[in-house]
Amino acid sequence: MVALGGGTGLSTLLRGLKEFVTRRRDDSGNVRQPISDLTAIVTVTDDGGSSGRLRRENRILPPGDIRNCMVALSQDEALLGRLFQYRFHAGNGLVGHNFGNLFLAALTHVTGDFAEAVRVSSKVLAIRGRIFPSTLSNVSLVATLRNGRKVNGETRISASKNPIKKLTLLPRTVRPLPKAIQAIEEANLILLGPGSLYTSILPNLLIPEIANAIASQRRRESISRI
Repeated sequence: MVALGGGTGLSTLLRGLKEFVTRRRDDSGNVRQPISDLTAIVTVTDDGGSSGRLRRENRILPPGDIRNCMVALSQDEALLGRLFQYRFHAGNGLVGHNFGNLFLAALTHVTGDFAEAVRVSSKVLAIRGRIFPSTLSNVSLVATLRNGRKVNGETRISASKNPIKKLTLLPRTVRPLPKAIQAIEEANLILLGPGSLYTSILPNLLIPEIANAIASQRRRESISRI
C-alpha cells in the first residue's frame, strides 16, 4: 500500500493504517497481516514555520511533514513520538523549532543525504512502514491565480483567497526518488489524500514520473481517493 500526500492529512491516515501492518490472529487462530508493506510518499514544498526556517538557513528539505509521518507510524508514540514533536518555547534561535526537525536536519548533515536521514530516523522510532520524500530537489510551489498574478511558496498560496488557475514546481525539472517510484509500481493499493488539494496532494503529482507511475496503475483499479 502506498499513500501520497502531506500536511496533517497524511499523518492522520498513517496513524490509522499502521494498526493493520501488525500481524494478528483472527478468531480461528490464523495469523493475518492485512497490510504487508506500507509506504508514505511525502511532498516537500513546505516553506513555513520551523521547516521553512531550517530549509532557508541549512539548505535542506523541509522536515516537518515527514516528521509527522514518522511519529504517526512509530510504535512508541507515547515517549519518542512526544520527543520528536516537542517544540522549543525558549532559547535564542530555538524558539518555534521541533526537536524532530532539528534531529532530521542534524542527521542530514552527518549522513550527507536527506533520504538517508529519514531512513535512520525511522529506525530510531521503529516505524511500521517506509517513508520517502517525493524528491530530493529543493522545490518551491508556484500558483498562477485566475487574475493572472503569480504567488510563490506554499505558505503564501495557502493564504491567498483568489482561485488558483495553474500550479507548477520551481524548478520545473524535478527528479523523483527512485524508491518512491518503485513503491508505486509495486503497490496493490494507492491512496491520494486526505489533505489540501493544492499544497498536499498535487505537488507530488507535478513530478511527471510519479504521475505517470500512478497513471500506469489505473488499469489495475488500485487507486483510491480519500
